[in-house]
Amino acid sequence: MSPSIPQLLIVAVVALLLFGGRGRISSIMGDMAKGIKSFRTGLKDEDADTKAVDGEDMVNITPEKDKAKASD
Repeated sequence: MSPSIPQLLIVAVVALLLFGGRGRISSIMGDMAKGIKSFRTGLKDEDADTKAVDGEDMVNITPEKDKAKASD
């Protein structure tokens, strides 16, 4: 069974995208690496933010009811 014309065109387009022109694979991989690195640093920043607020560090800002009015 030989490949048809549309199948050959798809293979040619994929090969052109992968291997065509001035190191496209290396630039795509470089961009992907930068994205992964920024994602990981974002996760570390988020972990640092959540660790900065512990139960002991929290301050209760809920207003208490006036005790004088409660005793009346």
